[in-house]
Amino acid sequence: MTSRETHLVELVHDDGTTDGAATVAEAHQPPGRLHRAFSVLLVDPSGRVLLQRRAAAKTRFPLRWANACCGHPAPGESLVEAANKRLSEELGTGPVELTEVGVYVYYAEDPTTGRVEFEYDHVLRADVPADLPLRPDPTEVAEVRWIDPVHLETELDVDPRAYAPWLGGVVNRLLRPSGPGPDGAGPPSGTPTDDASERSGGR
Repeated sequence: MTSRETHLVELVHDDGTTDGAATVAEAHQPPGRLHRAFSVLLVDPSGRVLLQRRAAAKTRFPLRWANACCGHPAPGESLVEAANKRLSEELGTGPVELTEVGVYVYYAEDPTTGRVEFEYDHVLRADVPADLPLRPDPTEVAEVRWIDPVHLETELDVDPRAYAPWLGGVVNRLLRPSGPGPDGAGPPSGTPTDDASERSGGR
């Protein structure tokens, strides 16, 4: 087990209120425990978003394309602090100014590793310069690329298994922002993938 698997995450109720804590490993064992997470979108001046292909060593959805970075704040830790820490660790960049554009609640089972994602996911956006320096950690990131998010939505429909199951919902929040909180009502659900083993309400 990697050291990160022993870190604590914040368990939450359906409305996002805190419901205790568990380790990363415990929260991602079937059937999964709903916990707080974040997904960061880096947007360049032309509107493109940065994607990373998750390294082969990842315990959940390895070698799938995903947004710039994802992670979990420790209990009591601010989302911005936690997200900038992961940007530094995974991509060697930041800190950046982050704005929450919505919340995405999703569930997905990894058919390869057997792990489960069940997350109350805060989608965070940062506008970055075209020459943003990147130094990806190869133990975290296999490769990176920039893509127009509208084109990305099309690619997600054509070849969903090339992408992490939460990415569609994250991009949806970018293109159709709702602001902080779960759209002012109950937590939103994303669009399911066409693979029943990756039921997604999304990260």
